Amino acid sequence: MASPFNVPDEFVQGLFKSGQSLMQAFTGVPAAGQAPPGNMAGPKPSLPDLQARYWQQQMALWMGMLAKAGDQSGEPVVAPERGDRRFHADEWRDNPWYSLLKQAYLLNARLLDDMVDAADLDAKARHKAHFFARQFIDAVSPANFAATNPDAIKLAFETKGESVRAGLTNLLEDLKRGRISITDETAFEVGRNVAVSKGSVVFENALFQLIQYAPLTEQVAQRPLVIVPPCINKFYILDLQPENSFVRFACEQGQTVFLVSWCNPGAELGKTTWDDYLEQGAMKAIEIALAISGADKVNAVGWCVGGTILSSAVAVLRARGDKSVASMTLLTTMLDFREPGDLGVFIDEQGVSQREQAIGQGGIYPGGELGFVFQSLRANDLIWPYVVNNYLKGKSPDAFDLLYWNGDGTNLPGPMYCWYLRNMYLENNLCVPNRLTMCDTSVDLGRIDMPSYVLATQDDHIVPWRAAYRSTQLMGGKSQFVLGASGHIAGVINPASKNKRSYWTDGTLGDDPEQWLTSAQPVPGSWWTHWMNWLKSHAGKPVPARKRLGNARYKSIEPAPGRYVKARGN
Repeated sequence: MASPFNVPDEFVQGLFKSGQSLMQAFTGVPAAGQAPPGNMAGPKPSLPDLQARYWQQQMALWMGMLAKAGDQSGEPVVAPERGDRRFHADEWRDNPWYSLLKQAYLLNARLLDDMVDAADLDAKARHKAHFFARQFIDAVSPANFAATNPDAIKLAFETKGESVRAGLTNLLEDLKRGRISITDETAFEVGRNVAVSKGSVVFENALFQLIQYAPLTEQVAQRPLVIVPPCINKFYILDLQPENSFVRFACEQGQTVFLVSWCNPGAELGKTTWDDYLEQGAMKAIEIALAISGADKVNAVGWCVGGTILSSAVAVLRARGDKSVASMTLLTTMLDFREPGDLGVFIDEQGVSQREQAIGQGGIYPGGELGFVFQSLRANDLIWPYVVNNYLKGKSPDAFDLLYWNGDGTNLPGPMYCWYLRNMYLENNLCVPNRLTMCDTSVDLGRIDMPSYVLATQDDHIVPWRAAYRSTQLMGGKSQFVLGASGHIAGVINPASKNKRSYWTDGTLGDDPEQWLTSAQPVPGSWWTHWMNWLKSHAGKPVPARKRLGNARYKSIEPAPGRYVKARGN
């Protein structure tokens, strides 16, 4: 689909299908080619009851406004949810017109949400309808329009229209970029003030560069640490700046760190497969780290889809009798995709088949489209505040390293992406022993018989924590499960030096994640120190730090962070 802001086909189709589902649920007439919806277990609200309550609240709102005649001291009929930052301006509370507008919007939003609950839909269809209803609700907020945003109107008068001119300029610039600016991109440069940990690229192929980082201690653990980050973003989320760098923390704790820097694939890699990411990616990185370090084994870390790639690779290695991985750490990773969270609303047979026909045999899935999907999962945090700030107020976004990284996405090869969608999200094949063959090897996650550390995060909207928990029941070795506070990024990048947030650990592992949570113990601070204490028992004895990066066979190619991570444009 052609769009100035990279809106993917799945988003538009999902919005249309959800509207169809709601129509058929309330009219009882299935859409063409669709079966009648299934009933959800449990009581549902009645549509007439919802309508009656809605009109009662609307009447109370209007009567209250007339009765108070400008006195806004009473309680509102409806209030924004906790954490909703759209209506912080005083006018939304003190001005009768804006107060009425805000409350009418919130009542309409609540009615639409309640109507989805009342619809005769199965669980998956209801989840999808809720998601796309929320997209609509968020989009039509009065805070998003110049004529109904009091801050924007006031600023336009104060600046004599300069904010309007600046907003139009910002809009035109973003249309050229094909994405909404969410940070000051001129404030950061990879290798200058982000991704600055010292090291060298010691190996590269078409798919990735392998970075070895310089030691920061006199002695290091005998076994090196190999990190496999997601291939849908750049690796430097793990090495933003020294004070929040996971890489630097590991080096300071005496680890020899090797890290995969995936390429940003173009047309030349348009036929790359999932097996290539295993054989020529994660497995090759483990092989090179062993050759350079001279160790008997490595400890491996994978994050998000990087964890899925790593787990698949390790399962292949173990099926082949290879015991080169001593332990495995999975950070917010799914191996069982039965509950994929909000990302699941974009996945169905029709959509996957269309992708397979378009790019499944060769082609590129643009990173810009994938970036829009992730932003839409938190539209009120990652889309609409910047529409208001950039276009209605004519301001420039602040400099923020994490958001700079967030906008630095990568493409994916079509065959790899389509295979991943079908076998993970759509059919959930990975968690079934021997259902998948990867690298000509039948894969069973139960063969992953080394110790594992599985981290999930409480508010993760990409990998729901209960889905991540199920990895502990799939792998054959002893698992340590930890639940961190916050979300997919902030819950992982939680520097030990800042001693923020908390985590839960030492629950009783079993089939039910809720039972684990009930028995788990809360611990203040960062999970990083807990993980490092766990890792050290698998890291081997201390040895003198390796002053030379690489070895006679794998020589330094260029300084870290390397060229691959600097390739932009998607």
